[in-house]
Amino acid sequence: MTRASVDSEPVWQQWRRPLPTPRQRRHDVWSALAVLAGAEFTLLLVNSMGLLAFGDAPSLGEQLLLGAAVTAPLAVRRRYPLAVLAAVSALFIFVQARQIGDNLVPSIALFMAIYTVGAWERNRTAARWARIAVIVVMFCWLGFGILRLLLGSTHEEPPSAPGPLDPIVSAVLYDVVFNLVFFLSAYFFGEVGWLSARRRAELEHRAEQLRLSQEENTRGAIVAERVRIARDLHDVVAHHVSVMGIQAGAARRVLDTDPELARTALDTVERTARTAIDELRGLLGVLRAEPGSEESAGGADDTSHTASPGLADLPELVEHTRSAGLEATFAVYGEPYPVSDGVALTVYRVVQEALTNVVKHAAARSVDVRLRYLDGGLEVEITDDGRGPSGPGRKPGSGLGLLGMRERVAVHGGELETGARRTGGYRVRARFPRFPEQSGG
Repeated sequence: MTRASVDSEPVWQQWRRPLPTPRQRRHDVWSALAVLAGAEFTLLLVNSMGLLAFGDAPSLGEQLLLGAAVTAPLAVRRRYPLAVLAAVSALFIFVQARQIGDNLVPSIALFMAIYTVGAWERNRTAARWARIAVIVVMFCWLGFGILRLLLGSTHEEPPSAPGPLDPIVSAVLYDVVFNLVFFLSAYFFGEVGWLSARRRAELEHRAEQLRLSQEENTRGAIVAERVRIARDLHDVVAHHVSVMGIQAGAARRVLDTDPELARTALDTVERTARTAIDELRGLLGVLRAEPGSEESAGGADDTSHTASPGLADLPELVEHTRSAGLEATFAVYGEPYPVSDGVALTVYRVVQEALTNVVKHAAARSVDVRLRYLDGGLEVEITDDGRGPSGPGRKPGSGLGLLGMRERVAVHGGELETGARRTGGYRVRARFPRFPEQSGG
């Protein structure tokens, strides 16, 4: 049994059935009218045939009045179950004491009253003991009737019957067994009605909780997708815009004195803009594509930049940084082995964001990018000789880049280290564990 079911069980043990709805109350009124009509019709037929249940009976008018009285409380049986049970039980004994012509419909009314207390009474202790008390009283009344029958038949010869049992004993056994089945059935079906209603309410509650949980998961997925899109847009745009800004500034400063250098800088701006547009187009294509489609399944082997970039694109990325005026170096250490497309893209984005920060904020002269294929996993390290994260003259950033890097690395179970170096400058280092599928050459 789960912890949730254990925690919720006492709550459902104390569940109280809601009060009847207006529609259910109207249904009770119509049911009572139907039983009342049946009682009146049965009394008319029985009196017309002369088949009276007890031999003698009061006047027809009194019988009709008593038949209406014993069935009328059923109109409010689900609203006031205990009161209806008490009223119907007392009237049932009274109409039998008056020996009206029919006993069937009053028995039906008593059955419905006992059932309703079991199925609808909100106080379960009162419901249990009220039904037990009524059943005990009814059996006492049955015993009184049997005793009266036995005493009344002492001077009469019992009728002859072909059965093996004594007629008096058979009549007593018949009454006891019939009443036992009658009252136990009313008690049992009332209890089943209550448990069924409680189970239905529990299922509805769990269905509602499941719906709310699904809505919460959907909202979480939407938020996560928005964060991912924002992170990808930041990674794609920030680096290229930074390079374009630096090159455009350089072109403006040397436009009059060195047109050739200005033209070279503007060429770099143009190429960088095209690269940014290509990457944005590829990103939008992935976002629009259905899962599993060819467009969304592009890997690192696609060098057209319409798919996600990977490790093979790192040299070009570093080369773009050189065009911003930095001394940028790139080196690979260890024997290369295959890595997943997701890890390759994350490595690329980490390097891209780190280089963007160097260009925009560090005021560095050189930057070094190292990719290491280690036995325990893949490691990428970017170091610069700038002013550090809080050095004098360093331009403040929004912090979203580092947050995005950390989130990307965490998705693949990796670790990200960022901080100033003791010899000056800043270091970004990301490590990714090596999974079994990466053990091949």
